[in-house]
Amino acid sequence: MATKVVKARGKKPLKFEEGALHRQLGVPAGEPIPKSKVQAALRGEYGPLAKKRAVFAFKGALAAGRKKAAKNRSKD
Repeated sequence: MATKVVKARGKKPLKFEEGALHRQLGVPAGEPIPKSKVQAALRGEYGPLAKKRAVFAFKGALAAGRKKAAKNRSKD
């Protein structure tokens, strides 16, 4: 997959590999990751890199962006 870069003014660009967490958890691309696998990844059961990617996606910068986008969509 391709490396994505998220840029924000005044902040360091965030680089991540698209689809990497899906591959590590054994979930086909395009399907949602089951909640049980997300929780296991957050606990570190799939290794430290999967934990880092899960935190980034579900508790970090990507999660914050998704929440903000959903909030802005509901205003319309």
